[in-house]
Amino acid sequence: QVQLVESGGGLVQAGGSLRLSCAPSGRTFSRSIRGWFRQAPGKEREFVAAISWTGTTTNYADSVKGRFTISRDNVKNTVYLQMNSLKPEDTAVYYCAGGAVLAKDKRAYDYWGQGTQVTVSS
Repeated sequence: QVQLVESGGGLVQAGGSLRLSCAPSGRTFSRSIRGWFRQAPGKEREFVAAISWTGTTTNYADSVKGRFTISRDNVKNTVYLQMNSLKPEDTAVYYCAGGAVLAKDKRAYDYWGQGTQVTVSS
């Protein structure tokens, strides 16, 4: 069973930056898609960004385009989410996910991390 472990969350002021990391523990699948999702209190989990195995294809939610960047280091087997110009509405638990299809639908992803809290103060 593949599990993903996120790190890098925390408290930051509006306009600040954070970088999240996601790495697998245990067995990993080769050539897997990685995605980031987030869930704010009382809201559904929503798509943030996704990246292909080679890193050449990325997809972003409109709300984060131009501010967030997803990348991956396949040597380290780690995916990153660089978040700049953070806003209070970015406050949420951020989850890393893995699967075979680069998609915005969370149902396309097969395994997930436990999440890391990101809080942006105004």
